[in-house]
Amino acid sequence: MYHQPVLKNRRTLLERAEKFISEIYFTDCNLRGRLYGDACPLESISSSLSQQRIPFLEAVKQNFEPYQVGDTFGPTWWTCWFKVSLRIPDSWRGKQVHLSWESDGEAMVWRDEQPVQGLTKEGEKTSYVLTECLKDDETHSISLYVELACNSLFGAGKGSMIAAPDPDRKYSVQKAELVVFKSDVRELLTDLEMLVDMVKLLGEGEQRGYQALFTANEMVNLCEPTNPSSFPAARSLAQKFFSQRNGESQHTVHAMGHCHIDSAWLWPYEETIRKCARSWVTVIRLMEKNPHMVFTCSQAQQFDWVKSWYPGLFSQIQHFVQKGQFIPVGGTWVEMDGNLPSGESMVRQFLEGQRFFKKEFGNYCKEFWLPDTFGYSAQLPQLMQGSGITRFLTQKLSWNLVNTFPHNTFFWEGLDGSQVLTHFPPGNSYEMKGKVEDLVNTVKNNKDKGRANHSAALFGFGDGGGGPTQLMLDRLDRVQDTDGLPRVQMSSPDRLFSELEADSSLLCTWTGELFLELHNGTYTTQAQIKLGNRQCETLLHDVEVASSLALCLDKTFQYPSEPLQILWRQLLLNQFHDVIPGTCIEMVVEDALRYYQGIYQHYDIIKVYISTMILSRYTSALRYYQGIHQHYDIIKVYISTTILSRYISAADGTVLMENGILRAVVNKDGCLASLYLVETNREAISHGCSGNQFVLFDDVPLYWDAWDVMDYHLQTRKPVVEVVSPVQIASPGGLRGSVTFTLRISDKSTITQEIILDAMCPYVKFNTQVEWFESHKFLKVEFPVRVRSPNATYEIQFGHLQRPTHRNTSWDWARFEVWGHKWADLSEHGFGVSLLNDSKYGYSVHQNTMTLSLLRAPKSPDANADMGSHQFTYAVMPHTGTFQEASVIQWAYNLNSPLRLIDHAPGSHTVAWSAFSVSAAAVILETVKQAEDRKDGLVVRLYESHGSSVSVYLTTGFPITEAWHCDLLERVDSSRPAPITASGISISFSPFQIVSLLLYLK
Repeated sequence: MYHQPVLKNRRTLLERAEKFISEIYFTDCNLRGRLYGDACPLESISSSLSQQRIPFLEAVKQNFEPYQVGDTFGPTWWTCWFKVSLRIPDSWRGKQVHLSWESDGEAMVWRDEQPVQGLTKEGEKTSYVLTECLKDDETHSISLYVELACNSLFGAGKGSMIAAPDPDRKYSVQKAELVVFKSDVRELLTDLEMLVDMVKLLGEGEQRGYQALFTANEMVNLCEPTNPSSFPAARSLAQKFFSQRNGESQHTVHAMGHCHIDSAWLWPYEETIRKCARSWVTVIRLMEKNPHMVFTCSQAQQFDWVKSWYPGLFSQIQHFVQKGQFIPVGGTWVEMDGNLPSGESMVRQFLEGQRFFKKEFGNYCKEFWLPDTFGYSAQLPQLMQGSGITRFLTQKLSWNLVNTFPHNTFFWEGLDGSQVLTHFPPGNSYEMKGKVEDLVNTVKNNKDKGRANHSAALFGFGDGGGGPTQLMLDRLDRVQDTDGLPRVQMSSPDRLFSELEADSSLLCTWTGELFLELHNGTYTTQAQIKLGNRQCETLLHDVEVASSLALCLDKTFQYPSEPLQILWRQLLLNQFHDVIPGTCIEMVVEDALRYYQGIYQHYDIIKVYISTMILSRYTSALRYYQGIHQHYDIIKVYISTTILSRYISAADGTVLMENGILRAVVNKDGCLASLYLVETNREAISHGCSGNQFVLFDDVPLYWDAWDVMDYHLQTRKPVVEVVSPVQIASPGGLRGSVTFTLRISDKSTITQEIILDAMCPYVKFNTQVEWFESHKFLKVEFPVRVRSPNATYEIQFGHLQRPTHRNTSWDWARFEVWGHKWADLSEHGFGVSLLNDSKYGYSVHQNTMTLSLLRAPKSPDANADMGSHQFTYAVMPHTGTFQEASVIQWAYNLNSPLRLIDHAPGSHTVAWSAFSVSAAAVILETVKQAEDRKDGLVVRLYESHGSSVSVYLTTGFPITEAWHCDLLERVDSSRPAPITASGISISFSPFQIVSLLLYLK
């Protein structure tokens, strides 16, 4: 066919091609308007509304009433079940037939009592394939059920995605009919879409872009939308273009299907179970049609949910795992927050996750997969290595607000020197769509050009589930090796990392934490969740220690391994990266607090059982933490009525408190006018300033309300100064001296505090109760101290690290709000001050002012976040020497782990006895538990806490036959026995090293 050549008018040719495939313009005559052929109504559709999420076999027994398309139902979080009867017309023989379903909410199609397909407009899944090619011998009459959740992929936010859910929202089905789907039109549309995108993204300066433009234009010339016989010629032009190959040096993109599903976020845990099923069953259907497809999937908890609720689907997943298409990744129970869980909690994330994957799928995961958390602890590389993982994938640091992270592929070196190969997909997304833009950005954004020539591209709808679509696969298939774009291959994490490892000699190394310069508010939001997490971590530790002691003392004792696993898994679930950070809706907060309450209740039951069985024979009081953690004589109590004295000045209303170690002067408003170390007569509070100064800030971020606190909030500082009840004596002395006072924050909120100084205690403790009913405010407490240092030290998992106290560079400035665990310290040579707490994680140390973040008041996604009564404790501890020499680490453990009393039986004897002790203060004995696979074995976990190389002896009062080094999965290293000597078990540590030992009991 001859036609006149046209000028190289890029705009007109490009727009012509765009309009030819547009969903909006000229659909009466363009190609897009021919995607569907004949339509046919359903024979019948009826519905049944349920307030609960009920299983299929219960749902089909409900009363179904006739439903008219367009009728509304709801409200939010309810479920509407539809019974659909249909008959495919005989005249559609040889055609592909779909159930076209467009509705609000998320739907699941059930057929023959099994889930078969997820449907959601937001996930571009609005049809279920009834037949690829209708045959005479196929069943033409079909009955289906559609389970429709009254929430979208992203919950039900009122007015915006992250707003609190609208509880009264109504939902409807807009379309429900049979349609003929024209796959030849879809193929041609995909060709043209990819060509048009190449024109746009390669730009006017690229020859290849013009080739794509003129190919697309010629295809439009050849294609007559109403005449399918014209399609092959047009498609052949596209195939010729796409088959023009790349050079040998072109970048390779490893495409992997992906479906990030938040275990809870803008929807509750229960809805996540259905999200997993909807998403994964759709993936299974795609794999059946596309044998080359690879899909990566993390979070053992979600697999466990599907195993329990959808056993048929789980069996299909296992089948495709064995085929190498459905690939479990990550190795953890959930994609946890990377900052706030304790070191032992992170160990359990890997232990529970890896053991689950090994049991259910036959293999451990090789890659840690954490694409969407809010920062990454410097101890993660060691924890990965100890869990059999040497590779790490994430992308969240692309969200940095201030500085651009300099690498995409690099070695990440942790606190102890452990290294893992790390990859940030350069496309800066974990939910690509297989478009040209994704591929171009992957190459353009790669910051390691010349060092790494392979990158990952994770494609599929995510966060709220959804996953890949056939269209995404078709897009990627077009451009597997097309000149002008990177090579694309359907790949696996193992193949990607193997390629990177093979050519890693030029890769750079990043040492220390991966700090996200955003979402700093997550260290403080939802204080009750953070308190519950800290307390339950301690409780589970205590139960394990006590149970281990009971096991050692009486071999008939039944170690509560199954209850403990359930409780640990509940705690680990709450450490998901939108739960413990507090960035979830109120329903999730309520669920999380119920889980914590369940842990408290189980602890009480187990404690009574243990004390009745065994422990009362030996002691009426066990100091679980300090007695176990340290060979450190802290149990001495100097009982003297003269050790604590008090003085009330008639002139100014101040109170003097002293215990022989500290002397504190408390003003009538509760501020510390002075804090002296008595022995050295050293003042800790900065001249002219007051410690324990509460301050309030305006806290209005740019968008991410529960997530972000912005640097400009620091310009809105307002001291809390209104006194409701001035300082008065609560306890006059003896073993404890204390004063109380009340301040007014606003007409809605107050602070009541008890300042405590105990006998022979090196810190002043602040028991605090806040009635908090603010909106977009941030409450902190400040301690300006007489210390000058360019760096402050913060406890992290199994160690500590330093961060600057100045703001010299943009990297320093971006850390205006940082995270830490039980303590932070600011020291100069010979003197320092530590700030301890029992449930807080947000800190700021700028110059000489130490600040602890206490409470926030965001309004989305939980409109009631943090509203109500809060109780928490913090302490200030001045000290001589280093914080290591002052035993700050041990004192922080003490603050978080008070004495637990267990009543002993009448007539039982008590003897002096030690279960375990360690010969050096630098080493902390963190965990004692029964081994996972040996009932006659204990696992003890220790870590070096000072940052030193040290050799120690671990002694125990129990008969031990053998001691072996093991990894965090409790796999014995047969080449590393731990020598048992007369002095104890000999262990050597490097700085911040974690050591796990398996002890065999007699």
